[in-house]
Amino acid sequence: MQKGFLWGGATAANQCEGGWQEGGRGISVVDVIPHGRNRMPVMKGTMDYRELPEGTNYPGREAVDMYGHYKEDIALFAEMGFKCYRFSFSWSRIFPTGEESEPNRNGVEFYDDFINELLKYKIEPVVTLCHFDAPLGLVEKYGSWKNRKMIDYFLRYCEVVFRHFKDRVRYWITFNEINMLMHLPFMGAGIRFEEGENELQVKYQAAHHELTASAMAVKLAHEINPDFQVGCMLAAGSVYPYSCNPDDVWESMKKDRENYFFIDVQARGEYPSYAKKFLEGQGIRLQMTEEDERTLKEHTVDFISLSYYNSRCVRADGQGEASGGNVFASAKNPYLECSQWGWPIDPKGFRITLNALYDRYQKPLFVVENGLGAVDTPDENGNINDDYRIDYLSSHIRAMMSAVEEDGVDVIGYTPWGCVDLISATTGEMSKRYGFIYVDKDDEGNGTLKRVRKKSFEWYRTVIASNGESLQS
Repeated sequence: MQKGFLWGGATAANQCEGGWQEGGRGISVVDVIPHGRNRMPVMKGTMDYRELPEGTNYPGREAVDMYGHYKEDIALFAEMGFKCYRFSFSWSRIFPTGEESEPNRNGVEFYDDFINELLKYKIEPVVTLCHFDAPLGLVEKYGSWKNRKMIDYFLRYCEVVFRHFKDRVRYWITFNEINMLMHLPFMGAGIRFEEGENELQVKYQAAHHELTASAMAVKLAHEINPDFQVGCMLAAGSVYPYSCNPDDVWESMKKDRENYFFIDVQARGEYPSYAKKFLEGQGIRLQMTEEDERTLKEHTVDFISLSYYNSRCVRADGQGEASGGNVFASAKNPYLECSQWGWPIDPKGFRITLNALYDRYQKPLFVVENGLGAVDTPDENGNINDDYRIDYLSSHIRAMMSAVEEDGVDVIGYTPWGCVDLISATTGEMSKRYGFIYVDKDDEGNGTLKRVRKKSFEWYRTVIASNGESLQS
């Protein structure tokens, strides 16, 4: 890989930080998303979190308590040789209700200390501004991103952190996996549906508010520090046709466009014609001003960040065996093996996805999530020999390097997801582990939170030290 390539790891406040009542932090969306059978209905916005029974377990409230362990965790990242670390601010730690005129001093000081700790080890901070996160106060008072007022509150938050960290943070990401709003509206954007609402209209209007807010944040960032690099973020993964039947091919193209829509707007600066036709066909009329259109056009992102876990496969008739793979429906691809959670394992698909995105946008790519969720069981000596994770990551890094070195794709960094074990966003489980660092905690919330290096820890340290040349375990 090129000199200066940003090897590192990635987490998010809503899944690892915890400390939900510490330092003046306000209640956030993640604090009311439960573990168990009610989790998915709440995340989809079809069940009201206020109707959850007493005694409900909310795993995000403690998570793995990075709030209380960040110095230990960052020291471990430094031991692996991280060049960068992608994480998110908790919006409600800085603006507890979202409406304050001044930020919470304790929250700003926490991120001061956090970022200074990274810089002490020469680890470049990569900050996501909104990673499945919003102050619950804004959800309850305004309906979250349904309401255009959210743009102003988001920009107030952005201005505070852009100015405060303008000399210490260079890389910013506006919204994590912005397309997730369409699949898990409450988790992705704090959206809860009321009876009789046109859900598709609500989701696309909220998406427009987020897209406008993102462009306005790019404008603000470049005004405060022209050296800032501001990116968007896509839950990526190319969609294959199940067969060469033209109907299957057309279906795969439509599914790809569902994802590309958001990035088309953020990277190209306007709603693509296919999206306009889709909205028109669905009877959706967006409230959009001429100023919105100008802002989108003039303030596109500097880079495109993405998560890649697996490819997908579709067949037009909807028949056949289904596959796992996060919240995206997919037909089972007979050529691929799957993880313990049913996600297809497809390193060649990673190369395909990187090429497709770079061909489409011609902007630098930043891989900010990639990884394998698996059950890790310590042996009799307490060691975690996660060779399956090493196999997954090494094959994907090899595919990424082929995209860069053989295909000419511009990739600026790679941060595997959940470099320290954390709460799964979709299932709320601890048992679905991704990290190089094991955290002693179970799905019911029991455990010491002790950190333990897995076998993949030493492996990844060697990968970084060799700049990707040594991928064998």
